[in-house]
Amino acid sequence: MTAKNAFYAQSGGVTAVINASACGVIETARRHPEKIANVYAGRNGIIGALTEDLIDTGKESAENIAALRHTPSGGFGSCRYKLKSLEANRREYERLIEVFKAHDIGYFFYNGGGDSADTCYKVSQLSEKMGFPVQAIHVPKTVDNDLPITDNCPGFGSVAKYIATSTLEASFDVRSMCATSTKLFVIEVMGRHAGWIAAAGALVADQGIPVVTLFPEVEFDQEKFLAAVKAKVEQHGYCTVCVSEGCHWPDGRFLAEQGTRDAFGHAQLGGAAPVVANIVKEALGYKFHWAVADYLQRAARHLASKSDVEQAYALGKAAVEYAVAGHNAIMPTVVRKSSDPYVWEIGEAQLSEVANVEKFMPKDFITEDGFGITDKCREYLYPLISGEDYPPYENGLPKYVTLDNAGVEKKLGPFEV
Repeated sequence: MTAKNAFYAQSGGVTAVINASACGVIETARRHPEKIANVYAGRNGIIGALTEDLIDTGKESAENIAALRHTPSGGFGSCRYKLKSLEANRREYERLIEVFKAHDIGYFFYNGGGDSADTCYKVSQLSEKMGFPVQAIHVPKTVDNDLPITDNCPGFGSVAKYIATSTLEASFDVRSMCATSTKLFVIEVMGRHAGWIAAAGALVADQGIPVVTLFPEVEFDQEKFLAAVKAKVEQHGYCTVCVSEGCHWPDGRFLAEQGTRDAFGHAQLGGAAPVVANIVKEALGYKFHWAVADYLQRAARHLASKSDVEQAYALGKAAVEYAVAGHNAIMPTVVRKSSDPYVWEIGEAQLSEVANVEKFMPKDFITEDGFGITDKCREYLYPLISGEDYPPYENGLPKYVTLDNAGVEKKLGPFEV
């Protein structure tokens, strides 16, 4: 069998460890020259495939590819671009197959979240119908931790570690000043529909911090919330609030909704922290500070979780191993065997069961009052933030790699996206 080329692309919001998955894909592909001739990456994600803007990773040194493992964000560029259904926009899928044919691509590795899993699944179906089979393997990635079947998603553990650490450190600051100054600190974290990241902020309660957590899975009850904050301030002198961007009113409106939508059609969020802080200020008069973790939480490779880095790499590696073994339309997963000690292994899920399915926080992970996490949730979270995997440092700063990203010669005409 003649070796085929592989295509790899990064999709959606990048993470501290998505490049570790890229490293796993490329290094493993290089160990299978009899099956995979070269790995082409999409410049700026799937758009690179549609516009035939391909990157030849074969021109990168082994040292640079290895350095991806400790470099944050997307080394080849990512994008927020969702391919519509086959019925609504068949031309884009046919263009993908046309590009794959032109460049002899027989493997498609798509590194992203739920929307990416859906695209990957559709490509696997259409390629068969068009008589040019492409083995499509989804590499899981999302800080939101909301993909089904897999125990957790690469990117989440490092965000959780950053949020838990930042919430703890900021709370120590507030505790120092609360007698004469700030009594309330509000930190807003990512998580549109699932409160996994907010749950990480709640871990600071284990170190004696009075914290109130607001999850997307729990409707915001202003009266109950104010009572909880007031009780903690009266007892401790201060209170920290960790609010998910997806926290919403009983009628479904997000606290942070701006009235605009992103490229995927999702409501654009941002601003739950000041909303919450001002609710407390108006009702209780407490002086406050608030912060939005935003890009900081998902880019913080300097504080990455060791288990997260290891799993990100392992899932990229497994994707290639499944592909060369003949698998198609699947996603490698993390299977937890034990929490203490933490033991995990690689499994697999059918993309038909992953695409467009969101995993929410289980009810038994959230305390009865809706403002904290249970011991079962703690048992789940702590292994995911365990261990440190520091990048190399130079002149006091992390030493990250910037790839050359040499382009592949185009063979087709232009395509408008």
